[in-house]
Amino acid sequence: MGGLALLAPVLDRRLGRDTGYVLAVGFAGVGGLLGPAAGTAMDGGTVDATWPWIDSLGVSFTLRLDGLTSLFCVLVLGVGALIMAYCPRYLAAGARHGRLYFLLTLFGGAMLGLVLAGDLLLLFVFWELTTITSFFLIGTGGAKASGPAVRALLVTGAGGLALLTAVVLLAVTVGSTDLATVLASRDEVLESPAAPTVAALLVVAAFTKSAQVPFHFWLPGAMVAITPVSAYLHAATMVKAGIYLLLRFSALFSGETGWSLTLVGVGLLTAVLGAVQALREHDLKALLAYSTVSQLGLLVAAIGVGTTIALAAAILHTFAHALFKATLFMLVGVIDREAGSRDIRELPGLMHVMPVTATLTGLAGLSLAGVPPMIGFVSKESLFQGFAGMQTVPGAGVAAGILAVTASALTFAYGMRIFYGAFAGPTLQKRLYEPAWTFIAPAGVAAVAGLVLGPAVTVLNPLMRQAVLDAEPWAVPPHFSFWHGFSVELLMSAVTITLGTALFAARARVDRALGRLPHLWGEAAFDRLYRGTLRFGALVGRPDHSRASSAFLARPLAAVVLLGGAGALVLGAPGSLGSPSGPVDWTVLALLAAAVAGLVRSRSALAAVALLGTVGLVLTVWFLLAGAPDVALTLLLVEVLTAMMAAFVLRDLSPRFRRSGRRGAVAAGTLAGLAGLAAAAGTLALTGQRDLSPAGRFFLHAAEPETGGRNVVNTILVDFRALDTLGEACVLAAAALGLLLLLPGEHGATEATLRAPYGRMLGPAHRLLAPVILLLSAYLFLRGHNEPGGGFSAALVAGTAVAFGYLAGSMGTAGPRRLRPRLLLCAGMVLATGTGLSATALGEAFLTPLTVPLPGGAGISSSLLFDLGIYLLVAGLMVMAVGRLGAQQAGSR
Repeated sequence: MGGLALLAPVLDRRLGRDTGYVLAVGFAGVGGLLGPAAGTAMDGGTVDATWPWIDSLGVSFTLRLDGLTSLFCVLVLGVGALIMAYCPRYLAAGARHGRLYFLLTLFGGAMLGLVLAGDLLLLFVFWELTTITSFFLIGTGGAKASGPAVRALLVTGAGGLALLTAVVLLAVTVGSTDLATVLASRDEVLESPAAPTVAALLVVAAFTKSAQVPFHFWLPGAMVAITPVSAYLHAATMVKAGIYLLLRFSALFSGETGWSLTLVGVGLLTAVLGAVQALREHDLKALLAYSTVSQLGLLVAAIGVGTTIALAAAILHTFAHALFKATLFMLVGVIDREAGSRDIRELPGLMHVMPVTATLTGLAGLSLAGVPPMIGFVSKESLFQGFAGMQTVPGAGVAAGILAVTASALTFAYGMRIFYGAFAGPTLQKRLYEPAWTFIAPAGVAAVAGLVLGPAVTVLNPLMRQAVLDAEPWAVPPHFSFWHGFSVELLMSAVTITLGTALFAARARVDRALGRLPHLWGEAAFDRLYRGTLRFGALVGRPDHSRASSAFLARPLAAVVLLGGAGALVLGAPGSLGSPSGPVDWTVLALLAAAVAGLVRSRSALAAVALLGTVGLVLTVWFLLAGAPDVALTLLLVEVLTAMMAAFVLRDLSPRFRRSGRRGAVAAGTLAGLAGLAAAAGTLALTGQRDLSPAGRFFLHAAEPETGGRNVVNTILVDFRALDTLGEACVLAAAALGLLLLLPGEHGATEATLRAPYGRMLGPAHRLLAPVILLLSAYLFLRGHNEPGGGFSAALVAGTAVAFGYLAGSMGTAGPRRLRPRLLLCAGMVLATGTGLSATALGEAFLTPLTVPLPGGAGISSSLLFDLGIYLLVAGLMVMAVGRLGAQQAGSR
């Protein structure tokens, strides 16, 4: 399916809208490939395909085909093939439709992966992929579709988060993410304290996807999408994902009181409310949208009943609903294209000018209404039998039966409205004519199938039987037949048809009565919540739009106070760090205190920068005295670069700081003092001991034997914790992208303006020192595995050469362009990531250290190549920062 999706845009450039026919054959071909495996599944077996995926978590990429999966594969691929064959005549000729075909095919693949997933984590991945692809597909409706697309994305995305949480809890409870293992652990799951939470989360996930109250509102809004999208996503496949989830996990929770009452109660409420809203609609597409909500409610309720017949009825009705609803959506698209309207009041007498279209519409409408001999009649009878047999609590069967009959009577009424609108009355649009057979043939196939499979429903028994067994292994599947004899469900059908006919006959009065009822809307409430969330976000982010530095500093300093103080309280009494024990320590402390005091009282920008650098240099000395040369080296380089970067902006700053008011000074001083005390308390609590942690002892003893490096800090960064380092490298790349987007380019400066402030003094020095600095950079890089240094520190040294050259004017504006920072960033990311992927290709874990052989028996450690990638990334960031800041300042002059 992925290959078909990638092929779709290519085919569209050659075949245009007729690409749909090729994709329809492709869908059928995929079904043919699954045919032998489906045959095995129909005999009670399963077909599995497994590949290693996340070994550290015991997660495999497992696909599993059984009877229940086979049923949904038939829907995904069968309806998908019909929709693809429908698209060429629906879509405009001469336009490009590659994106639509790509998204539809990708969505079909996501749905196929969802139902085939044999691992919980894989199920979640495909679940979210359907959410994302449906968002883009709804967006095909144009500008008016942006709101509905966002609603669908947020609602179903929230359900995805609920599903992820349920997956994690199930994995922890059972000890495996394998779906078959989890479903076979019913007793273990139900006895777990997490069982109610897991059940609730699964219900929320299914309700959001299958548009149950109160999450129903996204589905009617999503009908702004073009008709093929509506027919495929919101009638036959995507909304069935929630139904599939409930059917699949019935093996765990079927028969549990909370599960049953929730599904039946919410499902029947949704069925009745959706049917009421559908009956008041005159736009055919809106009517079908609310009809889908109602029918999904019946399916959810049937799954919750907890009996085998109700579960089997839900499975059969899932199949029947896909047939008649896909038919109706496709034919509504035909009518809309030909008649220019979807208002049922403007379409009477369609039988006289478009007899085939009208007949097919009528057949699908009768199946929706549950009228014999359609397959919808058989599935509706089975649903009634299931609801009447509910015994979860006393009187549950009677209450469920009454609500089901009410919803079905309303369904019969609007089903007859569709039938009447297609057949009866005088023709208002006499110049209409039957469209090409290629346009109506896909809908005709589904409509005729619904007609034939009613009397011939027994041919579906093997598929339905195995699907029921796979949903509930202990079940005794019923045998479906067209005629059940005189029974309670037949009486319920008679009452349904009688009430539905009465509602249809009194449609004028019913319309007036329904017009006085509130609408089943949810968009307004959702939009208010959405706008309120955005306003709250704007309120939280308002300080970030301030020009004052205090707005940016207040929150992190307050967080230091809270976290440091809380950490000190939680960890208890501080340890003993000791006190300055000699004149060197006391001298460092005195210098640090003097520098901080001078920095606080300074009013000169230049003096403040100098004193801030002095604080960093004094701390560097202290780190050296404490035996941390790597940290000292990094801090020293950062301080040097900070001073050089400050040189770019000092020219445009006011030479003296503006005095702040007494209130601001007191607030700032208080917050700074509290932050210092909290940091000191946290430091005492966290580092007030000399014993190493188990992890520290491991790194010290294992670094050289396992990596060949004596510099423990560097081996941790590029060997043991390389994945963390790669994540930090991605952050650096994001920072470089921010500089690229937020600051102006190099074209705003000239070499003359860059050279003017510092060139005379620094130019000769740069020409002498640049080669020395670059050699030092290379030296630090090569020695980093055994001595202080490494890719990060070496790149910072190289960055000083770039900044020095910019200040000296020796590089001019062409310097960053010659160095190509984007190329450095890309090369660094590719090298760092490629090093990890090369290990994966050789069957090792991602970023496992390896030796790359060279001619002559020598070799290069993959850690060195990874460190080189980090070097290039940091160097690229430095070149980007120097080029952008220098250009901005020069351009401002």
